Amino acid sequence: MKTMNRFKKRIGFILILVVATLPMSCIFMGYDKKSGDTSLSPYPDDMDVYSPDELVIENAGEGSLPDSGPLRITLNDAILSAMENNPSLIVERFNPSIQKTFTDEERAVFDPVLGGEISAGRNDVANQGITGRGTIDTTTNVYAGTISLKEYFPTGTFMELGFSSSVTDVDRSDDPYAKARVGLSVTQSLLRGYGTEVNEARIQQSRLETAISIYELRGFSETLVAQVENAYWDYALAQREIEIVEESLKLANQQLVETEEMIRVGVMAEAELAAVQAEVAVQKQALINTKSALESNRIILLRLLNPPGESFWNREVSIVRPPALPEAELDDIEEHVAVAKRMRPEINQAKLDIQRQELEVVRTKNGMLPVMDLFINLGKTGYADSFSGAVDDLPGDNYDVLVGLNFEQPIRNRSAKAQRRRSLLKKNQAEKILENLFQLVELDIRNAYIEVNRTREQIAASAATRKFQEEKLRIETEKFRVGRSTNLLVAQAQRDLLLNRINEVNTVVSYLKALTSFYRLEGSLLERRGIAAPGRKPVDDPR
Repeated sequence: MKTMNRFKKRIGFILILVVATLPMSCIFMGYDKKSGDTSLSPYPDDMDVYSPDELVIENAGEGSLPDSGPLRITLNDAILSAMENNPSLIVERFNPSIQKTFTDEERAVFDPVLGGEISAGRNDVANQGITGRGTIDTTTNVYAGTISLKEYFPTGTFMELGFSSSVTDVDRSDDPYAKARVGLSVTQSLLRGYGTEVNEARIQQSRLETAISIYELRGFSETLVAQVENAYWDYALAQREIEIVEESLKLANQQLVETEEMIRVGVMAEAELAAVQAEVAVQKQALINTKSALESNRIILLRLLNPPGESFWNREVSIVRPPALPEAELDDIEEHVAVAKRMRPEINQAKLDIQRQELEVVRTKNGMLPVMDLFINLGKTGYADSFSGAVDDLPGDNYDVLVGLNFEQPIRNRSAKAQRRRSLLKKNQAEKILENLFQLVELDIRNAYIEVNRTREQIAASAATRKFQEEKLRIETEKFRVGRSTNLLVAQAQRDLLLNRINEVNTVVSYLKALTSFYRLEGSLLERRGIAAPGRKPVDDPR
């Protein structure tokens, strides 16, 4: 009797211990990033997932375009319209939200599961009588039901609380037989699968992949802004080229009129007419080409802007501010390289990938351990001739206890070893990828820096060349009027001036586009254009 009492006390102690572990496990399940606990957060605070319409744009209302009519736009209007309406960007905005669903899916492993079952059965059996003569028909009706609550915790603990009941009614028995049982089962991983770091690894990896998709969205947004700016300046350049060619055509027509008049009065041979007529034809051909280029650039720009309203393809576009030299001075090249190594989306993606591979190393290291689980099954059972009576009998002396260890280990464990080796190789590969990206980014910045300075210097050089060509044309025209030059030389001077005037505008546009490309490669284009988008904070170097 004393032995039985001691055993009951031990069972009571085990029950208290199990119940005490429940709140501890629930603490891990209560973790939520939105609650402000970022101790497990693998990425910066601004990495909240944005829905497809939540790309933050400062002063977005100022860039809204009318639904109909011609479009008069500034560069800022064009950028804001593209960030709000560009269909390709709208498609890309879905990716972070889609990726976040995988995180929710991984978290579902720790969701509690409620289960239940109810059944009814009948068994008709013919048994031989005691005397050996004849048979006795016995009918047994069984009614059973169970309900259970299961949950797996990040600590590596599996718990199941269940209640079951059954009623057996035999027609040859006066009273039915009822049984009710309430039980608690706890299984705790001691080696493989033990600890929150291992069991939450896939959740953390999924969160990192979500953060990576946000940086991908940022990179796409920067590329889109660069495309819009380039298309804007290409369209502005095409408009200016038309103006220049029309002015050149006007001069050629004027030269043709003067030549015809001089031929009519007999001071010039008729053979001179062919050269000026050819020049007029060349200028008309150039005008056709520039108008075609303008139309092509118009529809490219409209596609990027995707302005509101129906059938935007036919809307006219006019540039409010023509290409002009901006007030922009670059800092020392080393400073820009340092900014690029922090801000480039590809760099931040590579850093996050290293963190993801580190989690895989942790997970596969634990996977090499053998399975050793401690399990405890506790139960109380009540018996009676009815369901209510069986429930009332649960506080009685009937109980069951099972405590044990479960062990399992593959003899060669090749699968776990291969996974472990692969995770280490991938982590090393991810680190080398980051080192390679650092070099490539620095190469991009240094080349872009050279290009910005080259195009800036070309602006002054092309302006000087254009002035010399204007003077050359003036001199040739004066010489022609006094009979000391020919239409061919004047036409050549006109054509040289045309090319240099176009080249002068083109150098300004090239400089503007070089600046845009430089800021994009630096990773600062969105910030410089006043666009606050996800992924603006750099990721710490995990190495």
